[in-house]
Amino acid sequence: MILVYYLISINLLAFIIYGVDKRKAIKDKYRIPEKALIAFAVFGGAFGALLGMKLFHHKTKKKKFYITVPFFAVVYLVLIIYILSQTNILQ
Repeated sequence: MILVYYLISINLLAFIIYGVDKRKAIKDKYRIPEKALIAFAVFGGAFGALLGMKLFHHKTKKKKFYITVPFFAVVYLVLIIYILSQTNILQ
């Protein structure tokens, strides 16, 4: 259950920071480092990061984002399906 709370939290946080960074970009203010944005996707927030990229139209043209974020979203989706299948929830 802790894993579920972690994934919900990290994805919500990733979504929010993509929105904040987009707003800062529009206002030409200090930005959140790209390494931090990518790190949220890598450490479980790929779904929130992907949603933030799409909804805020943010970092969608940068190769390291449009490849890395969806890649980790697929990785986490596969892991979630695997974990659920092992706990007999999907059967």
